[in-house]
Amino acid sequence: MTRITRGVDLVLRLVIILAFAVLVACVIWQVFSRYVLESPSTVTDEMARFLFIWVALLGGAYTLGQRRHLAIDLLPQITHGNLRLSVNAGIIIAIATFAALVMIYGGLDLVNRTLATGQVSPALRLPMGLVYVAIPFSGICIFYYCLTFLADLFRTGRGPNDQDGAPRAGGPLD
Repeated sequence: MTRITRGVDLVLRLVIILAFAVLVACVIWQVFSRYVLESPSTVTDEMARFLFIWVALLGGAYTLGQRRHLAIDLLPQITHGNLRLSVNAGIIIAIATFAALVMIYGGLDLVNRTLATGQVSPALRLPMGLVYVAIPFSGICIFYYCLTFLADLFRTGRGPNDQDGAPRAGGPLD
């Protein structure tokens, strides 16, 4: 499973780097064409917006996979033993449920409906469903990372936000 996770990490990292590089180039060209040439480019404006969507969603999935996401970890920090294991499992399951229902199921529905209506972007003439593919794709990555977190949790007793390297055993809130 770690080989697959490294592959997912690599693909996400490469896509994010490429999208971000193109996004920066689009913004630089947009600023140059607007203020120097006095003729703003609508194509790079639209492309930058779409790339920002992809970078944000894929970056969120990648950050979760690296265990560097923003987290309010009060409950896992004040619990110990089996209660801590249960709290961590509940948090991971909640994230996985959101990814599965909202991002994957809902995102695929959005993509299919948008493609069926034939909606295209004004400047790039790109099918909008392709832009929205970022939602279910990110959801699949998040769901996969949640599965690996659950496997790690039950194998090692450590949750995704446990920093000390050791499972917490025993305590007043067991």
